[in-house]
Amino acid sequence: MAGFAAAVVAVAIIAFGSQLARINPALAVFLELVVVAGVAPSVWRLRRTPVWRWLVYGAAAGVVAGWTALLVGAA
Repeated sequence: MAGFAAAVVAVAIIAFGSQLARINPALAVFLELVVVAGVAPSVWRLRRTPVWRWLVYGAAAGVVAGWTALLVGAA
């Protein structure tokens, strides 16, 4: 379950960030941070619920993987 959540989140971040980077790279970084900062508090509250915690950990790993892929792709 965590792997699926990580894959979905990573693909979403890569798709969203790469398309925004075509317009303006600074805008892409800013909007990615706003989206993650907006979703993080809601998701983080679920980390203690037995089933949802795996989705939370997977989403966190997906964010890291997506941002890493965007940074490697930009370099």
